[in-house]
Amino acid sequence: MPFQNLYAQYLTIKDEIDIAISEVIKDSAFVRGRYVFNFEQKYADAFNVEHCISCANGTDAIYIALQALGIGPGDQVITTALSWIATSETISQTGAEVVFVDIDSTSFTIDPDKIEEKISEKTRAIIPVHLYGQPADMDSIMKIAKKHGLHVIEDCAQAHFSKYHGYYTGTMGDIGTFSFYPGKNLGAYGDAGALITKSQKIADRARMFANHGSLEKNKHEIEGINSRLDGLQGAILSVKMEHIAKWTMQRQEIATMYDEMLSDIREIIIPEVRVGSDHVYHLYVVRSTDRDQLIESLRVNEIVFGIHYPIALPFLPAYRYLGHKKTDFPVASRLQNEIISLPIYPEMTADMVEHVYRVVSNHYKA
Repeated sequence: MPFQNLYAQYLTIKDEIDIAISEVIKDSAFVRGRYVFNFEQKYADAFNVEHCISCANGTDAIYIALQALGIGPGDQVITTALSWIATSETISQTGAEVVFVDIDSTSFTIDPDKIEEKISEKTRAIIPVHLYGQPADMDSIMKIAKKHGLHVIEDCAQAHFSKYHGYYTGTMGDIGTFSFYPGKNLGAYGDAGALITKSQKIADRARMFANHGSLEKNKHEIEGINSRLDGLQGAILSVKMEHIAKWTMQRQEIATMYDEMLSDIREIIIPEVRVGSDHVYHLYVVRSTDRDQLIESLRVNEIVFGIHYPIALPFLPAYRYLGHKKTDFPVASRLQNEIISLPIYPEMTADMVEHVYRVVSNHYKA
């Protein structure tokens, strides 16, 4: 049982993908060009925002967003204790200081009640992560940001087209950043990323920084980086955009099947969806206090699983210099030992979901 099956997805749209790739090759439009611009416009339109700036990957998207807001040495940026390191390392790369906040125990997203105690006169921004496909508590976060005059960058790498009280994630803060890594809900066939914003000023600054500090060839207003989307990826993503709504619905249906089946296993805690949130289930993450034993049962039955993430960010060796203790982040410290991601992808069948359930159920009956 694979964790995901990208080839199965390709087969469902093979003709469209093959035509798109051949057209890019025929036009030799390999870096940026009309296929990238078409995707940027399509993506911006889908979110009803004015600007989409594509880039090389989701990590660059966060870094470019921080640069576009002028964040750098002497500044502090608040973010969640549970995420992939891209969220936090980009803060450090600007020269700013990363400040971690513990997570909510049911949604796994940043706990708004613990944000204000971490705000100082150096704080410039908050980066909430819409983890696993569930939106963070944006009402509370935006109120805090407004009260303290802080920017908000939404890390939407796992939450393409999820909604919070009717608003798409990525549209509530100053900037929304996205990864199109192949395994994402909307995935390219290689690395790719983008950021969206309603601000012309932010968009110009981001586009400039991502293109060697230039909006016009050979006129470099600032020093930037080289982070551009390939034409092939732009064309592939444009094709996939036509299918993302269906794939999202299929993920939600699979999650519902998991919920119904696993809810009768008292040793398993199924995902809890926040009221008003539209979870898109990039990952289906359950909790188990005997995770290590459950892992062995899954391995024996050849079911591929994931742990996202086995070490919370403050406890990584990379952040040892901050001197954090597990008691500083008690929720993240506990949940990092309980979470496990079960297989979920649009092409899964009901029989496949039932097989996973049966293995989990038998484990606890043994």
